[in-house]
Amino acid sequence: MIALRRKELEASCAALGVSDLELLGYHDSGMQGWPQNDLPNAFWHTPVDDAAAGLAELMRTYEPQVVVTYNDYGFYGHPDHIQAHRVTVAALEKWGAPVKLYYTALARSRLRGFREMLREEGIADGPPEDIEEDPNFGTPDELITTVIDCSAVASKKYASLEAHGSQSENIFFLQMGPELFSRIMGSESFVRALDYTGAQVPEDDLFVGVR
Repeated sequence: MIALRRKELEASCAALGVSDLELLGYHDSGMQGWPQNDLPNAFWHTPVDDAAAGLAELMRTYEPQVVVTYNDYGFYGHPDHIQAHRVTVAALEKWGAPVKLYYTALARSRLRGFREMLREEGIADGPPEDIEEDPNFGTPDELITTVIDCSAVASKKYASLEAHGSQSENIFFLQMGPELFSRIMGSESFVRALDYTGAQVPEDDLFVGVR
């Protein structure tokens, strides 16, 4: 399974045109309360400072101008996503260089009625029914600073998800098919958390103001 997932990850990167893939060797922690949380080398169980040191070293190597990660809720509460947020913020502090930092976001206005829309398209298995009632899921519209039209490359996003064949049963987005997926997921939203450029918001490009 490890070898298969590695090949799927590489295929997903190829679909997106990602040329540099760095693996830090942590194990999937599973969801909150699962026994995997406490296994040796589980990402969630790793001291933030230790993980941040490795990521900071990669930042020194690649010198990114823009960094994107999850918010402190990990988008939907996944322990590894929450840990990714903590580690990224800590790594930026260790590195100390100026960057624009963004958190991925889903506007709550887009979340409302999402399940009903999927049902109208004949898709019964969508996100959990209580997801729209979760106050931590989704981002208030007024907090979103950046919206990017990525409809021209939505088919690549779909292909990158499709590459993860061993997890396809858990990726409800694939049930949409390429056309519906591109229509619904043709834009990306972010919250700008750090900025050194003074660029005005709202933005339509993560690199606005970057020199």
